[in-house]
Amino acid sequence: MPQTYTTEFRKKIVRLHVEEGRTYNSITAEYGVSKASISKWCREFSEECQEKSLSDPDVPNEMELMKENLRLRKELEEAKKENLFLKKAAAFFAKEID
Repeated sequence: MPQTYTTEFRKKIVRLHVEEGRTYNSITAEYGVSKASISKWCREFSEECQEKSLSDPDVPNEMELMKENLRLRKELEEAKKENLFLKKAAAFFAKEID
């Protein structure tokens, strides 16, 4: 018997994949949703967002906002790693000077 999921649940799964960068496998393992369902929901959500942006170009495309959020999260994580490395290098060289 097919499982019925609420719209809110589907949107949460799409957000986990698109915005947070979670893989189909990790979402499937945690929520028990098939990879095919996740793929279908992502495709449907993307199409829905494109239709909305065509009908009202002033409204930001939610899918694009999710992708931009993911890109910015990755960029922030990289900047944090670089900052930590520079702190360690500065401490190392400060110790060498003493």
